[in-house]
Amino acid sequence: MLRAEAHQHPLAAVLREVGPESCPTRFNFHCHTLCSDGSLAPEALAHQAVAIGLEHLAVTDHHALAAHDLIAAALARHQEKGNPVPTLWRGVEISCLLEGCLVHVLGLGFGPDPEPLAPYLQGEAVVGPGLRAEAVVVAIRAAGGLALLAHPARYRLAHQRLIAAAAEVGLDGGEAWYDYTMAPHWSPTPLVCDAIARNLSDRGLLHSCGTDSHGLTLRGR
Repeated sequence: MLRAEAHQHPLAAVLREVGPESCPTRFNFHCHTLCSDGSLAPEALAHQAVAIGLEHLAVTDHHALAAHDLIAAALARHQEKGNPVPTLWRGVEISCLLEGCLVHVLGLGFGPDPEPLAPYLQGEAVVGPGLRAEAVVVAIRAAGGLALLAHPARYRLAHQRLIAAAAEVGLDGGEAWYDYTMAPHWSPTPLVCDAIARNLSDRGLLHSCGTDSHGLTLRGR
């Protein structure tokens, strides 16, 4: 069940609107830039987000936050020209261990002071106790963010088991809608995404969606 603080988080209201048709034209809470392993410069990503007409955006580079201010500045320039721009949320993708399995957790919507997340913003996964999912959840919460399990069906353990474990350690939700087949035009994978969304809903957890873009377009992976 979703904790009370998460219910009140401003991003939670947006995530409650997420459905199978939300990505890639309305919401994108999972994408990458040159600041980690993506191919888009932050400014180019911002330009595409405006061109697509995104309403909400979070860039989730691996263990890095450098792109955020560059994207915010680029969006501000678009806004000065009278262009509608998406609401930009801070985001990061963090590697950690859940049920002994290496998974990725999205930290979304945390505040301007990322000090609690500092160990996870050094460009690579941490070692030692900080690698545990429980520790990552504590850090994301301390920074004022929400913690969501990225692409639950991409790991060596079944998504049902991982979502149950995620709920147990206090994650706030998961990436319900994801393109596991890397379709030519981004599309949530049938059946598996439906099952993940139902599982999250049954547990009272939030849904997110994202393209996980690593290439030169925000419209696909």
